[in-house]
Amino acid sequence: MREFLSGAGLLARGLGQWRRTPGAMALGLIPGTVVGLVFAAALVAWGFALPGLVVGWTPFADDWVPFWADAARTALGLASFGAALLLVVVSFTAVTLLVGEPFYDRIWRATERSHTGHVPDTDYGFWRAVGDSVRLISRGILAAAAAWLLGLIPFVGGVLGFVTGVVLTGWLLADELTSRALSARGLDRRARRDILRAHRARALGFGVATQLCFLVPLGAVAVMPAAVAGSTLWAHAALDETPRRPAAPRPVAVPPADPAR
Repeated sequence: MREFLSGAGLLARGLGQWRRTPGAMALGLIPGTVVGLVFAAALVAWGFALPGLVVGWTPFADDWVPFWADAARTALGLASFGAALLLVVVSFTAVTLLVGEPFYDRIWRATERSHTGHVPDTDYGFWRAVGDSVRLISRGILAAAAAWLLGLIPFVGGVLGFVTGVVLTGWLLADELTSRALSARGLDRRARRDILRAHRARALGFGVATQLCFLVPLGAVAVMPAAVAGSTLWAHAALDETPRRPAAPRPVAVPPADPAR
């Protein structure tokens, strides 16, 4: 639990980057806003269309007792909306990181400089970002499907599906967000996964905290720059990189007192 909370705390520390480089962090709001509006519109449209779709999916329930028919359709509707919400969060992260690559690269570099004093020179690359985004969305579909199936369980399905979805997508978010800082240090995908598994609780803490913030309305847009900064700090902690200490102030020379006075 201590490592889990430590990982969640790294997201909070990422918010501190606003004080150090407010310009870079403010620019990081732009891609999240654009992508967020598109995804929010799609989610709202899905919500309006869902009641009619659920009825069409369950013609067998027309002959049931109304209470049980309504209960089954409500459970299916909630599970379907919850799965779509989790998929939107994962897709939002992948698409926003891809679209906002120049903006988030600037935040990453600013975080590296302010905490370690240098920026790793291994290029992350646009096509690597595309590949990571495609893998994230693909794995996000599987996580959403698992949460949807669990959500169909009577009575406890909603809670069980939500918790499972948050944990699974939290892990995916931690994997995706830390890939830039770890790849910049010359680590391939297998090495990155080994580091995540070695610090599983801390990765889950960071990812779950990010995921919960993303579920809050406008939270994904507001927290995305801090998530990029916090994931860089996560990489520093996982690799045991010592943060740069501020230079000690130079002593001010005081002239000796005049004995004649």
